Amino acid sequence: MSATLAAPAERLLYRPEEAAAALGIGRSLIYEEIRLGRLQTVRIGRRRLVPPEYVAQYIELLKREAEVGTRTV
Repeated sequence: MSATLAAPAERLLYRPEEAAAALGIGRSLIYEEIRLGRLQTVRIGRRRLVPPEYVAQYIELLKREAEVGTRTV
């Protein structure tokens, strides 16, 4: 009988570098967006982590900004 491995659970928190990679942007930009408050994070001790729902909210922010930008042109 062969053992089967369960599929890994979806990540609940991402390091900023992992969130940057998922978004296709650089490390400097992700930290700038965090500093500006455009991408929210949570803190655990000294670590800053990004829940997937905050990544999704950031994407929605970018979409809204793109819509506004196309309307004014």
